[in-house]
Amino acid sequence: MSEVTYDIVKKFGTISVNKDGWTKELNLVSWNGFKPKYDLREWSPDHKQMGKGLTFTQTEIEDLADLLNVSLDEDETEEDAGHLHKV
Repeated sequence: MSEVTYDIVKKFGTISVNKDGWTKELNLVSWNGFKPKYDLREWSPDHKQMGKGLTFTQTEIEDLADLLNVSLDEDETEEDAGHLHKV
């Protein structure tokens, strides 16, 4: 199996940090020299090791953002009404 190469083109931010210092991050990553994709995964503190993750194209991340915005708006409306329903 060939070695996987990666280049973190842009860091958007850290979502969480676990007790071992690994961070869950959203980044723009070029895998094996291909066009960069949005990437959500855990990274070791030195970014030399990584966990399994998800990658998204520009269109997919826009669709995900739209879904989250609609979902969050609905949750706020339900909270304002005094009852929150989780799916």
